[in-house]
Amino acid sequence: MAEEHRCQPPQLCVNNCGFFGSPTTQNLCSKCYRDLQIKEQQVLALNQTLISSSSSPSSSCPLSSLPVSVSPAHEAQVERVIEAKEEEKEAAPSSAGAHANKCMTCRRRVGLTGFQCRCGMTFCGTHRYPEQHACGFDFRGMGKEQIAKANPVVKADKLQKI
Repeated sequence: MAEEHRCQPPQLCVNNCGFFGSPTTQNLCSKCYRDLQIKEQQVLALNQTLISSSSSPSSSCPLSSLPVSVSPAHEAQVERVIEAKEEEKEAAPSSAGAHANKCMTCRRRVGLTGFQCRCGMTFCGTHRYPEQHACGFDFRGMGKEQIAKANPVVKADKLQKI
């Protein structure tokens, strides 16, 4: 198989980026192929969220795990949605940046010594603990998720009795 690849002349990337592509990456260079995979993952994630939000919570959709062919118009719409979310993320820190140097509980100026909580707020030394500022972050749920990821269920195969 390696001999087959040596005989073929090198082909330029399909996106005309100037690099060489290979048949294993759909005639794309490594960077363009990685960007294509990222876009496909984002489209699938968006489709799954749309499917899960439109279906009732009691029914599960077995078709959501199947690969979906996406039209170019739909990809453009997904890209616009992703860009809008990125703009919202960029706009949010600027509004929170005005109050980043004050404790959100007692409004004391904290400067560089402020503590950033997981709920996204900045607090002074006395209000930095979740019990002191009535934090709304779900630490218990986060802990359960971490434990579930770190300790997958291991189940041995059943043995047949002789």
